[in-house]
Amino acid sequence: MSTDDHTPTTPSRRMAADHARALAEQRDRYALTLESLLATLRSQRLDDRAARTIAVDVAAGALVGLRTLNDEQGAGLEPVIGAFERLRGDLRPLVRYSELDVQFVEPPANGRALPGVIAHSARAIVRSTVLAIVDRGETRRVRIQWDCDGLNLLIAIRDDGSGELTTHDDALRTIAEQVSALAGDLSVSSTPGWGSEVGIRLPLDPPADAGGLPDAIDASPRERDVLRLIAAGRRNREIAEALNVSENTVKFHVSNLLRKSGATSRVELATVTRG
Repeated sequence: MSTDDHTPTTPSRRMAADHARALAEQRDRYALTLESLLATLRSQRLDDRAARTIAVDVAAGALVGLRTLNDEQGAGLEPVIGAFERLRGDLRPLVRYSELDVQFVEPPANGRALPGVIAHSARAIVRSTVLAIVDRGETRRVRIQWDCDGLNLLIAIRDDGSGELTTHDDALRTIAEQVSALAGDLSVSSTPGWGSEVGIRLPLDPPADAGGLPDAIDASPRERDVLRLIAAGRRNREIAEALNVSENTVKFHVSNLLRKSGATSRVELATVTRG
């Protein structure tokens, strides 16, 4: 076995991946709390006493949120309107006294209820994207829109920045990985001088386990991500955009998967996951 490869997917690996994702979400919440505290303390509209009172409320609310994180992750279904309202609550401390204007476009009230993991992950992804936009220091307005077509949760986040954001931007790398882990995809449309729009699609019924290669075949986690997208019928360019890597990197992984599985084509490779 090559020392560069990883062992096949196992329950312990999935537990490790879940743990890593939980840590990333906690890091996102810490960052949001700190940004909210800084916005409050820097506000020119608050005197010292009011700023201290609000800062205490923000910190206390963040502690409650962290303590209930496990319950939130384990939720069954969330009405799409309720999930969106919780997102507004998450971002309210950040935008209330900052110069950032956040506009929310609510999803249809009759939209399909979201699986708990999708609702939770969607909020984390939006929070992380907003923080990435704030860190660029050039945006004054952000528009967040959710929609649901019955099969997918569709998210659009538009800013009025310089319009130079791309799918390969380092600020979006972790976000793209979160989206990919849910069998979704991420796209970026930018117009220089007018701003950027991040589009995200999250399937409401993602596959239970990505990368269904037989255990005897040694494949890295990234190779299994590529395999899952191949099985979903994605082309190399689409896979590269979803995973935030180059097309050459995708071709390299596809070549490795063909060699390791003994498949002679992409079609045959996709059938290996069902065999």
